[in-house]
Amino acid sequence: MLRSVGQTSVTEQGADPRTMELGAAVSRLRRELAGYQTEFRDRAIAEDELAALAAMVAAGAPEAARMRRSLLLIVGSIGSVSALAQPLMDVRNAVDLFGEHRPPSR
Repeated sequence: MLRSVGQTSVTEQGADPRTMELGAAVSRLRRELAGYQTEFRDRAIAEDELAALAAMVAAGAPEAARMRRSLLLIVGSIGSVSALAQPLMDVRNAVDLFGEHRPPSR
């Protein structure tokens, strides 16, 4: 990638790469969902929750519990649509990057 003198990349500016990955995954799923022409009952729920995730990314401080709740609602609403399986998995993997670190159980 070419940069002008003095320009820095987003990661050099201190942005969390997990947030960047989540943003990219959410954007992709939103595009794929918008392009999916078949209507289904819970589409609005998925769109609303994807918008909530996008807002968290834009704010720069996603909350893990809220992301997991949104993910569950999205999966429940579009999880059976095989055409959206890969972008949905990408969002899940991006949300998992924010997992809380728990000490190993004994």
